[in-house]
Amino acid sequence: MDEVLNMNNICKSYYMGAEELEVLHNVNLKIHTGDFLSILGPSGSGKSTLMNIIGCLDVPTAGKYLLSGNDIDDLDEIELAKVRNKEIGFVFQSFQLLPRISALHNVELPLIYSGLPSPERKKLAGEILKRVGLADKIQNLPNQLSGGQQQRVAIARALVTEPSILLADEPTGALDQKTGSQVVELFEQLNREGRTIIMITHDSNIARRARRVIHILDGHLTEVEV
Repeated sequence: MDEVLNMNNICKSYYMGAEELEVLHNVNLKIHTGDFLSILGPSGSGKSTLMNIIGCLDVPTAGKYLLSGNDIDDLDEIELAKVRNKEIGFVFQSFQLLPRISALHNVELPLIYSGLPSPERKKLAGEILKRVGLADKIQNLPNQLSGGQQQRVAIARALVTEPSILLADEPTGALDQKTGSQVVELFEQLNREGRTIIMITHDSNIARRARRVIHILDGHLTEVEV
């Protein structure tokens, strides 16, 4: 399988006055196309910092990060944004849907930025909403959908640009246990179809549903058996 992500001795520090706070310590991580990886850790473990670096929302202080062959260290802000938009599909805990537009229009948004004509955008958005089980909800506003349905819209929006990695940050955190399990079932199905998925979570039961589990604690990574 092709290697889609390679982190080599990644460190991340923040400065509070003259004091240096190292949040990530020599992180090494490889992910291949078709992997389903969960990163499990408590609050303050460094998992959000790691997620931000994976998603090109932040850059490491030291080390090398290759994403789909791109050396992230060498990119400026504009180039980082382009890589982020092309390579990463984000799914957030709070869904991050625009409340006054339909599910279809929410899914269309990333395609607008790519310059795709409206008829093609609507066709692709409709197809991906059907894929996540929402063919009958495409014209609904977010407040007309359940939490689980809103997260499915968010997953559809993340997938519509065909990113290299689906990066989900606590995707079940705002959902009840049953609905959260159904969302993970969707991830499992997408992974069986060949999608590469990274799921950030503090829930060990959710984490174990992935093919690989990485535990993060105090900025150090340990891979555990599933």
